[in-house]
Amino acid sequence: MPVIGFLGGTSPLASALAALHQGLSEHGYIEGQNLAIEYRWAEGRYDRLPALAADLIGRKVDVIVTSGGSPPALVAKRATTTTPIVFVVADDPVETGLVASFSRPGGNLTGTSIMGAELMPKRFELVCELIPEAKVIALLLNPNNPAAQPKIRDVQEAARAKGVQLELLKAATESEIDAAFAALVQRQAEAVLVGADPFFNTRREQIVGLAASHAVPAIYQVREFVAAGGLISYGASISGVYHQAGIYAGKILNGAKLADLPIQQPTTFELVINQKTATALGLTVPPSILARADEVIE
Repeated sequence: MPVIGFLGGTSPLASALAALHQGLSEHGYIEGQNLAIEYRWAEGRYDRLPALAADLIGRKVDVIVTSGGSPPALVAKRATTTTPIVFVVADDPVETGLVASFSRPGGNLTGTSIMGAELMPKRFELVCELIPEAKVIALLLNPNNPAAQPKIRDVQEAARAKGVQLELLKAATESEIDAAFAALVQRQAEAVLVGADPFFNTRREQIVGLAASHAVPAIYQVREFVAAGGLISYGASISGVYHQAGIYAGKILNGAKLADLPIQQPTTFELVINQKTATALGLTVPPSILARADEVIE
């Protein structure tokens, strides 16, 4: 029975795992029947990743699937040059040094990029369109995520162009998320841009709840936040990229060569709005945004 090693930088996300399993099943692999999956979760503690990766390699897994951004993928790359690695990341895998190019990744890695960090300036523009009178907007980031840091400059430039003050808030734990929202209120931020981060994805109920209790409009990278009561999201489908990762892992188990598997990127991005949340916040969503929305949750 083939074995996949799953190296997760955060904690489990049910929708992502379901999509991964769906992709694997399309190539004939069903966990517990003709496939075993060894799961290792760092729970946001990236310092644990090297030991977890070494453990999977020691178990001689056939493929490693990494989840939770670039850190797990980079650790896996350093740990082995022979075991095939399929990654899911939120940033540009060429910029971070994971692969040589999108069309010819090279080495023993391939995968998908959700391009979440690259869309941060676009989300900032959407916030400004939704709340044109806003003078102070907060940006919530995870300081442990190296992929987010270079993108701060892009958002800062967009803020300067709009004449908006950008307040940076950082959180890498549950308690720090609470503290960040308290600081957001103290700094009189009129909206918050939640950075694209795997840890934030696993804490979406907490973040959406804090945004509601503090009555602050927030924009997120994926629709799961809006489905949980968040205001608005813009980004690729998490299920879509994990489905693709499952397809690639299944292809590799069936003998596909990594050289024939280019890096996949989303071709469509979803704009999702929760009208009920907008009403609770006293916001009128502009027709220009409603007309572009892929989904409006009533």
